[in-house]
Amino acid sequence: MFSSVSIPAQSPDVLALAADVQAALSHVERVFERALDSDLPPVQRLVSHLESYRGKMLRPALVVLTGLAASSERDRARVIGSESPHVVVAAVCEMIHMATLVHDDVLDEADIRRKGATVNRLHGNEAAVILGDYLFSSAYRLCSTLDSQTAAMLIGQTGMTLCAGELLQLHHRENFSIDEETYFEIVERKTGSLIAVACKLGAMLARSEPIGQTQGGTPDHGLPQRMHDVGLRLGVAFQIQDDLLDLTGNQAVVGKPLRKDLQLGKLTLPVIHHLASATPARRAATLHLLEDFSPQSTGSRGLLEALESTGSIEHARAAAQRLVDDAKGLLAELSDSPAKAMLLLMADQVVTRTS
Repeated sequence: MFSSVSIPAQSPDVLALAADVQAALSHVERVFERALDSDLPPVQRLVSHLESYRGKMLRPALVVLTGLAASSERDRARVIGSESPHVVVAAVCEMIHMATLVHDDVLDEADIRRKGATVNRLHGNEAAVILGDYLFSSAYRLCSTLDSQTAAMLIGQTGMTLCAGELLQLHHRENFSIDEETYFEIVERKTGSLIAVACKLGAMLARSEPIGQTQGGTPDHGLPQRMHDVGLRLGVAFQIQDDLLDLTGNQAVVGKPLRKDLQLGKLTLPVIHHLASATPARRAATLHLLEDFSPQSTGSRGLLEALESTGSIEHARAAAQRLVDDAKGLLAELSDSPAKAMLLLMADQVVTRTS
C-alpha cells in the first residue's frame, strides 16, 4: 500500500481504489526512473541513490486521486494507465520534490535523509547541487512531452515560486522578529505551491469538458482552482506538522536529525508564536537559548518548556488543523466517490502522522 495514507476499515470500493492508486504509483516510479536514466555510470549511480529519498509519494498520489475525483467511473482507466498524462505529471511533481530535497540537504548541511546518508554526505555538495539541477531539468523535459504545454507552464511557474520561497527564508535567517504572516508566505511558496499544483493539474487533466461535477450534477469549471486551494491548505498544514515533529518527534521515527532548522536560524511557527507572545523576561531567556542553539544541548528541553508555557505548540497544532478542516470543507463540495473518501482520509493524516 502506498504510504501517503493508511487505510483503516473502509468500504470495498475505497480498498479497490487504493489498489488502483498503488498500481498507478508503480507506473509513476517506472516513468521517473526511465526519464532519469543515464548512459554515464557515475551519473546513474547518483540517480540510483534517489531511491532512498522516496517517501510518502504524497504529490504523485494527489495528482492521481484528484484526477479520479474529477473523472467519471468510465474514465478511471485513462487516469491510472501506464502512460497517462496523470502518471507523467505525477512523476514530474515527484522529480521537483526530490530536487528540492537534494538541494535542501546541501543548504542545511544535512547528513541523514529518511534514515540514510544524503547525497551531499556521500558525494559532496557539488555533486548534490548538480544532481538537483539534473532532476529539475528532467522534470521540465518530461513535462514538455505532454500534448498541452499548460502543465509545463504551471510546473515552471511553481519552480520559480519554490525558489522564491527558499530565498525569502534565507533572507530571514536569524531574524528573531519574523512574524507569522511572513512564515506563512514562506511555507505557502516552499511547500504548499507544489502540492497545490499537483492537485490542480490532477483535476485539469481529468477531462476537458466538463472538467468536473458539483453535487447537483452540473458542470464545475472551477474544480481545478478548488483543488489548488485544497492542495495549498494541505501543503501548509503538512509543513506545520513537519515543524512540530522537528521539535517534538522521535528521530528514529522521523528519519532525520531534529531541530536542525533552529540551529541554522530558521524559525518555525511555534517559535515565532512564542517570541511574539512571551513576557519580556521569557522572550529574553528564549533568545539566549536560540543564539547558540545546538540540537544536542540541554537547551532543547528548555526550549520545549518555553514553547509549552505560551501554548505555542498547541497554537501551531490548531493552525494546522484549521487548514485541514478548510481543505475538507472544499472537498465536501465534490460528488461522493471512493477518490473523495480517500482524499478526506489523506487530509486527516496530514496532522496525525508521526513521520
